[in-house]
Amino acid sequence: MDQQSVHSIKQSIMFNHKVAQLSKALWKSIEKDWQSWIKPYDLNINEHHILWIAYQLEGASISDIAKFGVMHVSTAFNFSKKLEERGLLTFSKRQTDKRNTYVYLTEEGEELFIRTLESYNPTTYGVYSGSLPIKELYGKFPEFSEVMSIIKHIYGPDFMSIFESSLSKLDSDFIEEGGKLISTNSKLDEKEAHTP
Repeated sequence: MDQQSVHSIKQSIMFNHKVAQLSKALWKSIEKDWQSWIKPYDLNINEHHILWIAYQLEGASISDIAKFGVMHVSTAFNFSKKLEERGLLTFSKRQTDKRNTYVYLTEEGEELFIRTLESYNPTTYGVYSGSLPIKELYGKFPEFSEVMSIIKHIYGPDFMSIFESSLSKLDSDFIEEGGKLISTNSKLDEKEAHTP
């Protein structure tokens, strides 16, 4: 084995170990905080993630949920079925695509999902708190452009496109008032309720 391949193997192992260790530590913090956030709504992380994806995509195939939710197809299907049993999702076929099953939020599912976002408290999230020194130093949160590039090369441009559109949808569908997120639909409902 030549010297160059020894260095590349060593660098590869070190890089992969660094990414694995940092990702695992980051995920452990996110998982704990996410579970605490959604516990009052009797949801687990997979269920909440599926509601989020169905909301973002305004209907998603099980394959879409699996791909964007980074979960096995059977996991996406089984947790979607549980949400359907609770009346939070519906399953249907599209006229243009009879092969795939699509899930849509029910009115109750959308209301529950919006309530979860409106109850979000950033100070209870370790990753947010851990990022504040960077924001104070540079005036913005980390951009993760290198990580996003890696993810794009692993999962493809469709994954990143859905990711970007989900952020845009969140930005357009919610406003912030008094340190809380409020659905623009909720604001419209309030205005309509107060209009004689």
